[in-house]
Formats: sequence, structure tokens, C-alpha cells
Amino acid sequence: MALVNRDSAIQYVLNFLKKSIPPQGVEILSYKRIRGVSVMLIAKDLVLVRERGYLEQEFESKISELHRHLKTIMKREFPRSRKVRIYQLKSSEELNKERKKI
Repeated sequence: MALVNRDSAIQYVLNFLKKSIPPQGVEILSYKRIRGVSVMLIAKDLVLVRERGYLEQEFESKISELHRHLKTIMKREFPRSRKVRIYQLKSSEELNKERKKI
């Protein structure tokens, strides 16, 4: 778990996904862990993005388009946050894991 600046979180996620093999992923959560975005690597160039918070949605995206999608989602889900929590996921079973809320 890492507490990182919201602006550098997108670059952190993209770098992690470039080095990962499927089905690894990343979960970005607000400081209180109430809202979040999960990004799971399905194939080498395809990811599953799951948003939970103000909007509940799930969609697939190419890694080349992920930066634009994450930027929009981060503005919507973390409007006033300066720091976000990042968890690395080893498999898709960890997506539904309940995180301790503060």
C-alpha cells in the first residue's frame, strides 16, 4: 500500500501495468477508502476498469486509452483529494476484498 499524490498516481499505475503480467492489477482508493477505481490487466494490451463511488461502472479499455479514462475518473471520484491510496492486486479475487474504512 502506498499513499501517493493524486497527480502522479496515473503514471504510477501505467508503469506498474507495463511491467505486470495478467491477471495482476491496481486499486486506487480515496484516503478514507470509501471510493475507488480498480484496474485489472486482462491481456497484454487490454484492461478491466471498475469504478465504485459516485458512479458504479465497469468497462474494458486498451492501455493506450487508459490515461485519458483514468484522468476523467480521478477528477470525478477524488475531486478534492490530494493523496490517494494504491494497492497492488495479484489476482481478480482481490477485487471484491473489503478494505478497512477510516
